[in-house]
Parts: sequence; structure tokens; C-alpha cells
Amino acid sequence: MAKFLLSLHVLVSVLFIGPVAVAVSMFPARARAALAGGTDGAPEAGSVRLLHRITQVYAGLGLAVPVLGVGTAQVMDVLGQSWLIVSMVLTALAALSLLLFVLPAQQAAVDALELADPQAPEHAKAVQGLRLLPMTAGVFNLLWAVVVVLMVIRPGSTTGA
Repeated sequence: MAKFLLSLHVLVSVLFIGPVAVAVSMFPARARAALAGGTDGAPEAGSVRLLHRITQVYAGLGLAVPVLGVGTAQVMDVLGQSWLIVSMVLTALAALSLLLFVLPAQQAAVDALELADPQAPEHAKAVQGLRLLPMTAGVFNLLWAVVVVLMVIRPGSTTGA
């Protein structure tokens, strides 16, 4: 059962977190181009909306990753080990960065694309919000990278694998 759950946990991680990581990374440049594009920025605007939608949908699906992870850890009897606790904290931080910083900034950019007047205050606010988005996207992806390394290396693990 442990091998099945672990396989499912890894598969879900790749399939659900991977698209979020890519979409979050691609969004700032596409949004900047779309917000600066004027009337001929329609292709960029479409890609911005698509990247935001991918981020939203796969973030929701990504909730399966920690759920399966905790279930796997219980079956493997490693729930109290430090590498796993650190991984869970980092996963929570990644989720919070996505919910509190990335998704709101993406939504503001998408909303600004809907405005007819590029001189509107909302447009300027969205452009301003894009300044921190590459950094928060990088932090989000870095947190997941550290979690993956901890899952593979498992420092101090007593499972022997």
C-alpha cells in the first residue's frame, strides 16, 4: 500500500504542481506584454488569461499533493520525522505565497486587461503589482524545489531507502 500511495503522490505532484510552476513563471512577462500591447495585444491577453486559469485550476487540483503526502507518511510511519515536518511547512508556505501574492496579482492583471482605458488607475495598479510577481513566482518554485529535494534525500530518515 505504501508503494502505491507514494507512486500516486509523486505522480500527482508532477501532474498538478508542474503546470502551476510553469504558468506562474510565464505569467509576468506575458502580462507585461499584454498590458503594454494596446489593441494589437490580443494574443498576449489570451495567453495571460489562459496562464491565470491554469494557475487557478491546477492550484486547486494540487491540494491532492499534501493530502496524499500525509496519507503516505502515515502508512510509512514517518509522520513525525523532521525532514517531513520541514517539507510540510515549506509546502504550506508555497501555498500561502500562491494564494496571497501570486493569484491576486494575476487576477489584477487579468482585470486590467478588461479595461477599455489603459490610463485607468486599475491598469496602473496591475502594472505595479507585476513588479513583485516574478520574485514571488521564483519563491513559490524555489519552495517546491526544496520540498522535492527533501523528499528524495530525506535527511535523518530511518527508513533506510
